[in-house]
Amino acid sequence: MRALYPGSFDPLTNGHMDLIERAVSLFGEVVVAVLSNPSKRPAFSVDERIEQIRTATCHLSGVEVISFDGLTVNCAVTHRADLILRGLRAMSDFEYELQIAHTNRSLADDLETVFMATTARHSFLSSSVVKEVARFGGSIDHMVPPEVAKDLNRLFNSAFPSS
Repeated sequence: MRALYPGSFDPLTNGHMDLIERAVSLFGEVVVAVLSNPSKRPAFSVDERIEQIRTATCHLSGVEVISFDGLTVNCAVTHRADLILRGLRAMSDFEYELQIAHTNRSLADDLETVFMATTARHSFLSSSVVKEVARFGGSIDHMVPPEVAKDLNRLFNSAFPSS
């Protein structure tokens, strides 16, 4: 099976990595689809995020990393995905994701959405939390892959040089 795992991944977290690794073992192939959303101001460009994900997943076979804009269902159809994969950290995620899953199903009734619960040790992680911790100089080594930590530290150290 081929799963599409869409998201902004700004930045990729260890929670995302956990889901990708588990999904590869369950489904065989995972297309990580990086959303290009012009209405947001990401910390990293789409190309930078794609490179971060490719570097972090290079040890896995069956992972493809792409960018997309527009509807997730169109991306899934274009890339021949059998399902859309979404991660859940809390009940609040479920309520939002269920609405999106129903919307996607109304647009492509043969496309399933599969929810995977994050592991407990990553349940607190979000890209926003990681950026906030990095912005204020906290340790993020346990939150993101090493390459992403370097990029975040470089980004925020250059944004706030020490005096």
